[in-house]
Amino acid sequence: MNMKEHILTALREQFERWEEVLRGMSEQAVTRPLAPSDWSIKDVMAHLWSWQLRSSARLEAARLDREPEFPVWLAGVDPSADDVERLNAWLYAVNRDLPWSHIDQNWRNGFQRFLEAGAVIPEKDLLDGSRYPWLNGHPLAFVLVASYDHHQEHLDELLAWLEEHG
Repeated sequence: MNMKEHILTALREQFERWEEVLRGMSEQAVTRPLAPSDWSIKDVMAHLWSWQLRSSARLEAARLDREPEFPVWLAGVDPSADDVERLNAWLYAVNRDLPWSHIDQNWRNGFQRFLEAGAVIPEKDLLDGSRYPWLNGHPLAFVLVASYDHHQEHLDELLAWLEEHG
């Protein structure tokens, strides 16, 4: 298995783990705050979906051989800079009142589009750190791996919370 397939397989497995965790949960369980936090599982999924849009924009830019066109989120905030807490707070506020069905469908569809976008990029382009200057020397595979890490971080936190609180 080449590196590209290894990364994509890991992402697919991660999607399946999320699906397994979410499958048996009621809407009430998904929308209840994960005390002591104000965030619910729905809020976490909206957060992941929002950042997924940024990653997908990078994959789309690579596919079209152009600069990324990021979603218009917050005027004056660079999502690659260190103002992540402010951006996350804004994303939470924007998505908080959206229904679970909307968040769930957007995250699922977004994850599938992300996988499909990664699959069409040649492995040599994914691994070449000089191929996309807008990644500042990082290979495009970094976008895939960072998405995996981000989803895993939140999955680990959720599983720990569920274990502690049932």
